[in-house]
Amino acid sequence: MLKVPYVTSYLTEHFGDDAFGTIEGYEAKGGYRAARRAITQMSPDEVVELVKESGLQGRGGAGFPTGMKWSFMPKETDGPKYLVCNADESEPGSFKDRILMERAPHLVIEGMLIAAWAIGASKSFIYVRGEYAYPAKQMMRAVQEAYDRGLLGRRLMHSDFNHDIVIQRGAGAYICGEETGLLESLEGKKGQPRKKPPFPAQFGAFGRPSTVNNVETFAHVPHIVSKGTDWFRSFGTEQSPGTTVFGVSGHVLRPGLFELPLGTPLQEIVFDHAGGPPEGRRVKGVIPGGMSMPILPAHQLDVPMANEFLRERKTMLGTGGVMVMDDTTCMVRVGELVSYFFRDESCGQCTQCREGTGWLHQILRRLERGAGAPDDLDILLDVAGSMEGQTICAFADAAAWPVQGLIRHFRSDFEEHIRQRKCPFPESFEL
Repeated sequence: MLKVPYVTSYLTEHFGDDAFGTIEGYEAKGGYRAARRAITQMSPDEVVELVKESGLQGRGGAGFPTGMKWSFMPKETDGPKYLVCNADESEPGSFKDRILMERAPHLVIEGMLIAAWAIGASKSFIYVRGEYAYPAKQMMRAVQEAYDRGLLGRRLMHSDFNHDIVIQRGAGAYICGEETGLLESLEGKKGQPRKKPPFPAQFGAFGRPSTVNNVETFAHVPHIVSKGTDWFRSFGTEQSPGTTVFGVSGHVLRPGLFELPLGTPLQEIVFDHAGGPPEGRRVKGVIPGGMSMPILPAHQLDVPMANEFLRERKTMLGTGGVMVMDDTTCMVRVGELVSYFFRDESCGQCTQCREGTGWLHQILRRLERGAGAPDDLDILLDVAGSMEGQTICAFADAAAWPVQGLIRHFRSDFEEHIRQRKCPFPESFEL
């Protein structure tokens, strides 16, 4: 059952204040108090247990429990340990991390400091998406401000803790959003995922034990340390506590970012917060969590936006990128566009992904142009099924799931293309 307290925008509540992005403005709102408390009054194990008890799930797409991930870091090592912030927000439909870096860079840095203390990391890397020039600039400025304040470097906050942060720009590869692909790129290599095991906690950046978390995940941590687990669990659902920042785009009157408790019904996000589709149009389908998540039809928008409920509808929360499509939309055209993206972004390392993404795009392109055959739908599902769960990383799954979802819920669109030998949706978007 969803629990909605009176105030729900603790991540974004100060976004209207331009000064909040500076260290002076951030500290005026209580910034870095949580880091001081964690580093000077709590042991690393106590911080890990606190985050475990909070139930914070990673906000990068997989939803893995954050405290548990931190606990995988070995306590004793023969060298340095590293923390990595995944700021390679490349999932189409997602733009929450961008706004956090632009408007609240010190909130992200404070969360990283607390995490670094908890896992014993001596250095952090922030890997920023190549296209995010302004967010990277904001983060670089904030990091320098933190150094100037003595919040980074040696003997932080009059303790024995030393920590440095390095910012690395990416070069626009979607696959570097996968944590081990990111680590390869961070090391100056081709960005392609690693085979696991070993996992990053054993062999991460530059061969050292490393923990990788997403930008928004770090932004929640100072609030948990300062306000406690009961407060954090007062938002969201029992299994998925806290809020998240939903990015709504597509056919809605008020596209944008909305911080809401996890478990908020999708229909409330689309209609109440984002204003619904333009007058005279109806919602046809909604992708709930970025382009790699399977689509939901209009009659399933009552679903609470938390993974435990979305999995029942054969989809996931992903990055919270809500993409709304009205009744002018050709779902075959959506499939062609999505499959083109994944074909283009595959690193090519695994045969099932390299060849499967190409076949999906080729068949969907043929269908969209009116040259498809009835057997094509079964071939698409067969190819997608052969990709799912068969590769080093989840990229092939991300390419297969949208196609499976489109055929599952909008098979009639595909059949009409085959029957009419053309697209039956003349008002749909242009490719």
